[in-house]
Amino acid sequence: MRFDVITLFPELFEPFLKVGVTRRAYETRLVDVRLWNPRDFAEGNYRRVDDRPFGGGPGMVMLPEPLERCLMAIRADRAEAEAAPLLLFSPIGPRLDHPAVAQWSAGPGAVLLCGRYEGVDQRFIDRYVTHQISLGDFVLSGGEVPAMALLDAVARLQPGVLGDEGSHQQDSFNPALDGLLDCPHYTRPEVWREAAVPAALMSGHHAQIQVWRRQQSLALTAQERPELLHQARAAGRLSPSDEAFLDGLAAKGQGPQP
Repeated sequence: MRFDVITLFPELFEPFLKVGVTRRAYETRLVDVRLWNPRDFAEGNYRRVDDRPFGGGPGMVMLPEPLERCLMAIRADRAEAEAAPLLLFSPIGPRLDHPAVAQWSAGPGAVLLCGRYEGVDQRFIDRYVTHQISLGDFVLSGGEVPAMALLDAVARLQPGVLGDEGSHQQDSFNPALDGLLDCPHYTRPEVWREAAVPAALMSGHHAQIQVWRRQQSLALTAQERPELLHQARAAGRLSPSDEAFLDGLAAKGQGPQP
């Protein structure tokens, strides 16, 4: 898959693409990331890419002309029969979640537009943008951080990127966990600052460990993200034993159990 990133700050992506486990995806072009600076498509001595907004107000707005020329160059380079989706990272878009990441990770890629300043001229958005995505109800200085978040989330779902093929299936929100939160994890030493690793994890009994992890996932989700539990229940993903455990927690008024 290929992602073309339109950004005024391509240098922000250079270290991101070269570190961590996901670098395998970028180095091998399993996730092919190409950076495009709209300033390269601006005209005049100053290569201007923004101007003051009509109607007054603070800040600057990204000009449509350089963005359009940049987008046309990308489309020509991709040489696709059908134009790739154009994603704008924006506060008005739906929040990025696991189902959306899974959908993008299974597709051919997209063009990612990283806005800056007060945003992008609405006429360009109306004409070319096909999707808008938000990381949450807060405002960032630009779309580069959300773009990196999407690229990282998509890359780690690609086969062969993570050391353990099934590791991402145990992540929070994954369908393999019925959309619940992952359970707590422990490593050496067995006792740290008088806190011991839970006995179930030291038992060597696989079935017991699996039960403990499921119950911890249920308890943690009930305590921290109850809406995810409601969604799993509505989808029929909770077993009778799950419900019995949750009923016991509710009766005791307790959270995650060691």
